[in-house]
Amino acid sequence: MKTHDAFLKSPYSSSKHSTYFPVYDRLFSRFAGTEFTFVEIGVLNGGSLFMWRDLFGDKARIIGVELNPEAKRWEEDGFEIFIGSQSDPAFWEDFFAKVGPVDVLLDDGGHTFEQQIITLESALPHIKDGGLMVVEDTHTSYMPEFGGPSPVSFVNYAKNIADGINYRFGRLAKTYKSEPEIYSVQFFESFVAFEIDRRLCGVRSEPVINAGKTFDAKDYRYAESAALSVLDGGGKKYKAIKRIPGLGPLAVSVWRKISPAVIKLAHTRRFLQLKKHFRF
Repeated sequence: MKTHDAFLKSPYSSSKHSTYFPVYDRLFSRFAGTEFTFVEIGVLNGGSLFMWRDLFGDKARIIGVELNPEAKRWEEDGFEIFIGSQSDPAFWEDFFAKVGPVDVLLDDGGHTFEQQIITLESALPHIKDGGLMVVEDTHTSYMPEFGGPSPVSFVNYAKNIADGINYRFGRLAKTYKSEPEIYSVQFFESFVAFEIDRRLCGVRSEPVINAGKTFDAKDYRYAESAALSVLDGGGKKYKAIKRIPGLGPLAVSVWRKISPAVIKLAHTRRFLQLKKHFRF
């Protein structure tokens, strides 16, 4: 693995997990040898900065963000270092005013839900199309010392964004508003990666049928209605009702109407307190 080799060669200390390197290789390999801007949050000991330089090459602009002013020492080695809090929107406003748009931002900072959410929301408008926003150590969403498990953890926040992407589907598009920058969300062990592509996000979802031949084939999609199974809990006493013609499509229609209310009722008190961060 290329990133693992670069990690071992770094002259300064860096701490990672064994499962991280395949994710790095999959997400970042395409940037190696190119001219692009890479930002990492959390760089105090400097080891990761040298790892990225070895992986990406000299054309890459590598920027570190850190709370501890001692990290400024790495500017002598050709890295750009900014000192500030990732949970402060004002810091990010000043940061991007000075740095400009970036290609990749890797959040390996404090790992709290608030830090991760504020960083993502502050960075999104400034990540180029074709770029990535990657949040590392997302296992903290399940750890008590970080407040997890919680309905307002960062992983649940990311799932919420995935909901928004699917609500771009034509019949649902008017129901909710999704993030205009995020084209896809990828979940890995301890990582969530957001692919940025505003053009593809803006493609209108509508039915498309080609000019090929068709046959008078019966549509079996409602033969075993998943929606009806949800409504009756799979109970045996409703088997006779399922045989009533047309009831499957009716159940689907009813579920579509009531599902938004069911989803809202499932939110907890803490979710309601932080719902400004959750779009759907």
